[in-house]
Amino acid sequence: MLKRFVAPYKRYLAGSVFLNIFSAIFNVFSFSLIIPILQILFKMDTTVYHMLPWNTPDMGIKELALNNFYALAQQMINTYGGSTTLLILGLFLGVTTALKCACYFGSSAVMIPLRTGIVRDIRTQVYDKLMGLPMGFYTDERKGDIVARMSGDVNEVEYSIMSSLDMLIKNPILILIYFATLIALSWQLTLFTVTVVPLLAWGMSALGKTLKRDSLASQAKWSDIMTQLDETLGGLRVIKAFIAEDKMSKRFEDTCNDFRNIYGKVQVRQVSAHPVSEFLGTCMIMLVLWFGGTLILNDKAIIDAPTFIFYMIILYSVLQPLKEFSRAGYNIPKGLASMERIDKILLTENNIKEVKDPKPLDSFDDSIEFKGVCFQYGEGSKTVLKDIDLKIEKGKTIALVGQSGSGKSTLVDLIPRYHDVVSGSIAIDGKDLRDVRIKDLRALIGNVNQEAILFNDTIFNNIAFGVEGATMEQVVAAAKIANAHDFIMEKENGYDTMIGDRGGKLSGGQRQRISIARAILKNPPILILDEATSALDTESERLVQEALDRLTSDRTTIAIAHRLSTIRNADEICVMHEGRIVERGRHEELLALGGYYKKLNDMQAL
Repeated sequence: MLKRFVAPYKRYLAGSVFLNIFSAIFNVFSFSLIIPILQILFKMDTTVYHMLPWNTPDMGIKELALNNFYALAQQMINTYGGSTTLLILGLFLGVTTALKCACYFGSSAVMIPLRTGIVRDIRTQVYDKLMGLPMGFYTDERKGDIVARMSGDVNEVEYSIMSSLDMLIKNPILILIYFATLIALSWQLTLFTVTVVPLLAWGMSALGKTLKRDSLASQAKWSDIMTQLDETLGGLRVIKAFIAEDKMSKRFEDTCNDFRNIYGKVQVRQVSAHPVSEFLGTCMIMLVLWFGGTLILNDKAIIDAPTFIFYMIILYSVLQPLKEFSRAGYNIPKGLASMERIDKILLTENNIKEVKDPKPLDSFDDSIEFKGVCFQYGEGSKTVLKDIDLKIEKGKTIALVGQSGSGKSTLVDLIPRYHDVVSGSIAIDGKDLRDVRIKDLRALIGNVNQEAILFNDTIFNNIAFGVEGATMEQVVAAAKIANAHDFIMEKENGYDTMIGDRGGKLSGGQRQRISIARAILKNPPILILDEATSALDTESERLVQEALDRLTSDRTTIAIAHRLSTIRNADEICVMHEGRIVERGRHEELLALGGYYKKLNDMQAL
């Protein structure tokens, strides 16, 4: 599941493997000095050893290495005395331990760029994927759930899997080298040990079977918490207006309690990993100690006492990586559960696809044409647009009017390919929208929406948003055309004023004029206005309408309007009803028809 993220960091893995091998080797060598130290202290071995050639026949490498090592120790005792020899061996133990610790530190440190890099890559890939997914994806997903996957789930992957990567690389190396040492010391004792180890693995696996399932449930509940928090922050005015604070608090508390209960089960299983592995490991040591001690006490000379002590030290060293494996066996399922939720975003198919060889689209010269366009948001859902035929010629202003839910916003969303048509086609200058690059298409289109979408940044950066290299002179000129310059200069920091979350420090009219200035600066040949003045007071509407008149004077405009007074001068008005264009013409022509448009006009005249 994480292989695709590890590939760019293979060199760090190689470095970790290399350093872990040397760490284990130095560890074995440092512990091996226990044998001659004990023999010197307690005079347990009276054999006289002589240095032998390494090609001595009838002797294995193990026997030759031990013989020559003991011979060297005896020579040192004869030359320097027992006390000095112990000091030299102690210094050698210190050096090998220092080298072991250095390699251990290096193996962990070299993994840090890998761990942090993978987590960064996951975050950026999720963000980039969210940027690339079509608008339809967000109608089916809760924003709080997406935030939870981006934050909590990615953090869980970092904590559970990334922190375990070091164990997964280091521990197999340690276990392999330690077991090889155990076999070299006594294959009989090691055979007995191997029969006990599966009990340790079985005990840990029996406890961890349900951890992944519970982790998925806990992360889902965390998403519910994030969703409720997002809804609360976005709907504070309504909550306070309807005195629903207690209701929302109770709802949030219930969700938190559900999360606490499920997460508590996960934590109980997780904290049980150490004590259970500690107990089972002690049982294993106890059994091996009994078996080996019995052989030594009964003079079964498969191993002498100092070597048996060394054997037990190495065996105990095996326990630590086994315990860490058991801890990883708990952490990793939690991380995998979170990775599954992240992959639901990363592996989501984007149905807005680009062709391999797109047709060039550098300008808008002729018209936008809808031919037999039908659209629905999903299989089995209601058809939103039915058999739309519409031609929008360059330089013309086309207005879309109709009751809410008639398909006006959906129709204009098809032009920048926020969605793709189910049947029929939309062409710009005779080129099907599906045959051109999305970036080229959207570069020709500007949007001014009913809700001005601004960012928590300066006024300058909001106006210059999406326009690379915009100068202050260009931004000021756009603001003047949008009737925004005067109120901007009244601010303490002028164009460097921070406007707050979603432009919360500005009035509705001010936000809308900033949005218009942004569209003016982009200077697109095609402009989409989605009820740009419907939520404004009379004075703000006048200022915004003046700005819109300047903006639309020399470009192709598709305007959605509820207030018919704002589109009386449109070149063509299309009246939509239940996903169809039922009437079209100029203002006076539609009034003369006495149909839907006249009814809408008469209702607004009351």
